[in-house]
Amino acid sequence: MRAPLPPDLFDPACPSSATPFQIGDKWAGMVLTCLRDGSPRRFTELRVPLRRVSAKVLAETLRALERDGMITRTAYDELPPRVEYAITDLGRTLFPAMDACRAWAAEHLPTVESARAAYASRTS
Repeated sequence: MRAPLPPDLFDPACPSSATPFQIGDKWAGMVLTCLRDGSPRRFTELRVPLRRVSAKVLAETLRALERDGMITRTAYDELPPRVEYAITDLGRTLFPAMDACRAWAAEHLPTVESARAAYASRTS
């Protein structure tokens, strides 16, 4: 007989729900990758490689990354207004983890896709 899972398995003070880079966030990693070379980028520049993301979701993602200190937002007092986004030193610390996830996916994605196909055939 297996031991039941303890009700206090997860510490209520655990910061996992407050981590800035949630696993599975679809766009944050891609935004950071767009800023990886250190060049500040405008919203419209980011939309080019991120063409599948809506303007609303991209704006929300940029705000969340700025809130968490991963990027900076610089607004210039010009006509027309200009805003640029750049990665911070804190944001750069995520690249080793992102690179590890990318390497894992390169190695295991075919197995994941096979598992998804098998699951779909069993449940349809």
